[in-house]
Amino acid sequence: MASVTDRSVTGNGFEPSATSSLYTIVSDAAFRHPERATLADGESAPLTCAEFDRQVRATASALLDRQVAAGDRVVVLGRTGLAWALLDLAVLAIGAVVVPVYPTSSAAQIEHILHDSGSTYFAAETAEDAERLRAAGAAEVWTFAETADWARGEIRADLAEHTAAVRADDLAMLVYTSGTTGLSKGCMITHRNMYVSSANTVRQTGELFDGVTALALPLSHVFGQTMLFACLFGGAATHLLPGIPELVPALPRLRPTFLALIPYALEKIRKHCRALVSPEMEKEAVVTGLLRLAEPTPPVVVDDPVAAALGGRLRYVICGGASLDDSTAGFYAGFGTVILNCYGLTEAATAVTVSAPETNRLGTVGRPIPGTAVAIAADGEVLVSGPHVSPGYWGAAGAQRPVDAEGWLHTGDVGVLEDGYLRITGRKKEILVTSGGKNVAPTPLEDRVRLHPLVSNCMVVGEGRAFVTALVTLDAERAEKWLREYPRRDLATAIRSAVDDANSLVSRPESIREFRIVAGDFTVANGLLTSSLKLRRAAIAETYSADIDLLYSTTRK
Repeated sequence: MASVTDRSVTGNGFEPSATSSLYTIVSDAAFRHPERATLADGESAPLTCAEFDRQVRATASALLDRQVAAGDRVVVLGRTGLAWALLDLAVLAIGAVVVPVYPTSSAAQIEHILHDSGSTYFAAETAEDAERLRAAGAAEVWTFAETADWARGEIRADLAEHTAAVRADDLAMLVYTSGTTGLSKGCMITHRNMYVSSANTVRQTGELFDGVTALALPLSHVFGQTMLFACLFGGAATHLLPGIPELVPALPRLRPTFLALIPYALEKIRKHCRALVSPEMEKEAVVTGLLRLAEPTPPVVVDDPVAAALGGRLRYVICGGASLDDSTAGFYAGFGTVILNCYGLTEAATAVTVSAPETNRLGTVGRPIPGTAVAIAADGEVLVSGPHVSPGYWGAAGAQRPVDAEGWLHTGDVGVLEDGYLRITGRKKEILVTSGGKNVAPTPLEDRVRLHPLVSNCMVVGEGRAFVTALVTLDAERAEKWLREYPRRDLATAIRSAVDDANSLVSRPESIREFRIVAGDFTVANGLLTSSLKLRRAAIAETYSADIDLLYSTTRK
């Protein structure tokens, strides 16, 4: 049982009726606003709510024709796009279960998900992706090109009977949490879980979702799913894009009013924008932006190259999935875009806290969404309770319970509540304890080092050691260009400046004493990052054990 030291609750939240499903968000929108723009494939014109609903119903009819039934698990592997969204909604409309798989998943990960979920139907973006599913044990696999054709088909006369039979507490998705160690666990997300999370995110942010956006988050991740349904619920005209490489050049043409991104993407876009302004202008923007963020104020309309590159009217970015460095938030605010940090996890269908435009507070992840309770345990762990919390895990992990006897979900994150605002200070299992007993939160240091244009990634080391060190990987393309102009011996000096900047955030015992630039990079493909781009610390430590040993054997203590 949890011993709670502090808690925050934000009013009554929106909850669906017992007979509502995620599909009813689409059907209700088609009934109330048939001509309103909704989803679009890439940069094409958005479908109307009525046309999107018709295509979902046609796709659902095709699934029924192929014997897909309520409760069947349907694996979907591919990048974000209209075909993904149509299939997603069609599967949910007839009470079947979506099992999303990252395109970057390894063969072993795909095989585990297929086996553990007991899926019997499979869809993939490309023929190559389909072959990967077959290699993992799938039989017939539909490609997105095939399922997109279904949207032009006929609608079954008995479809309404199937959609009406779906209940709010029925299973909607099995989302396999990548985790930083071991096999992924299939987290059960019900229609109610996702409905509550997305609808109350919209309620928390006011009129934010009544705008234009480009969604490049992977729909294989629960954050992407929550934002998809929030956009449908809130009425946003939403352009679906495969990823950040496609998003950046599209921004000036799509001119979004808001985005939803992870910190990694914001950092990548910031590095892209650096080429448009001088270092002095960037520094001035960060300072100006941080001053603007000191008090919740509307974003300032700015006319400059960075604002133009972001589309010219981008006012807000909902940021979740990991921590964001304050200087990055300041950078965007300086050019007219306010970052709204949020916090969540798969077991809570993403949304736990969301920063609102009128009450945004720098350094926090906002207040709990309506209907959610957040508490801090005696050991500092963040606890969550609400109707969006998952009922449990599927398959091999089914015996594990996400909540304790009192109904609290233990997040594994450490944080504090300040006037109802949540501030995340670290990850319970990631806190390093040096041999001198000093607790060190590695993430803020890593986030700051990664801001340097030459740095691709960073992992702080120090558990049980006398002092803290770091492994640094380089952005290969930028480093190659840099080395054409500067001597190689100056490379370490350049990275040292990033380390010194990170060290300015912490006390001396917590600071990075030495670092080592290592070969290669941390990627999903080589097993050193999770599918959500989090560090697999144990795997990195094992892969670079010789480099770590050198750091501690050659550094004066």
